[in-house]
Amino acid sequence: MPLSSSQKAIFTAMAANLAIAITKFIAAEVSGSSAMRAEGIHSVVDTGNGLLLLLGMRMSRKPADPNHPFGYGKELYFWTLIVAMWIFAVGGGMSIYEGITHLRHPRPLESVFLSYLVLGVSAIFDGFSWRIAYGAFRGGAGRRPIWQAIHVTKDLTIPAVLFEDSAALLGLAAAFLGITFGYYLNNPSFDGIASILIGVLLAAVALLLGYESRGLLVGESADPKTISSIRALVEKDPAVVQVIRVLTMHFGPNEILLNLEVQFKGDLPVGEIAPIIDRLERTIREHHPEIRRIFIEAETPPPHRFAPGSIEPEKGEERG
Repeated sequence: MPLSSSQKAIFTAMAANLAIAITKFIAAEVSGSSAMRAEGIHSVVDTGNGLLLLLGMRMSRKPADPNHPFGYGKELYFWTLIVAMWIFAVGGGMSIYEGITHLRHPRPLESVFLSYLVLGVSAIFDGFSWRIAYGAFRGGAGRRPIWQAIHVTKDLTIPAVLFEDSAALLGLAAAFLGITFGYYLNNPSFDGIASILIGVLLAAVALLLGYESRGLLVGESADPKTISSIRALVEKDPAVVQVIRVLTMHFGPNEILLNLEVQFKGDLPVGEIAPIIDRLERTIREHHPEIRRIFIEAETPPPHRFAPGSIEPEKGEERG
């Protein structure tokens, strides 16, 4: 089975991070650079993130069962949240700790040429991975501005890889500056500060990813364009007076639960309501295959006007 754009981006990022993590740690030991060690931690964390995202994608495809009648689509959002916690605690926390330790116990930098070589190779690999992730992201975002696209997307796997690769490139720049200033100014404090900056950068990425994951895990509706389309499709049906309410929730990037409250014409025989509902469901699914489950609540208006002074039943009291 061919890889999806999300899987391709994740595998590319994992291969790049795994290829450079070991060389970063070797360069850190040789040069004594705290920033290079923080970058090594960063690459290890990003490799682990890819595994967690792949696990989430696999778990989210499990079929529904009696304990989870709506399926396991939200597994993807759960594991994305775990990735955010992993980046924050391990990536950000350890990098900041490494930087503080280096500031308290500075060590002169040595053999910076190897560090520069590793940073250059890392930039090539991370840049290639970033390009793949960005291409996949823009393919799904359409013409939306990048921040709006990140906020409205229901598949966080590609944004997660894009965040990680962007942080990786910025981290490489911070490491380069820290090593350069630390070596040529003979002040290793710059190297420690660079490590702290890398940790802060990772923590910021983790908070952003965690914020987006939380919204989807709690439950987000379909985008307004989809909701408007559903309303228009249903109200085109000759048996429908109006759509009273449209309720939606994402259970996965391409899995939406829909609950409709529809007012039908009052002169419809009760026996015709069920076939009409079937027809509406088919129409909705034809235009929006991502809507997997549809529940339609039928409401018919009172069959006659009430005499002046009489009390009409509350809305929704008479239902077909």
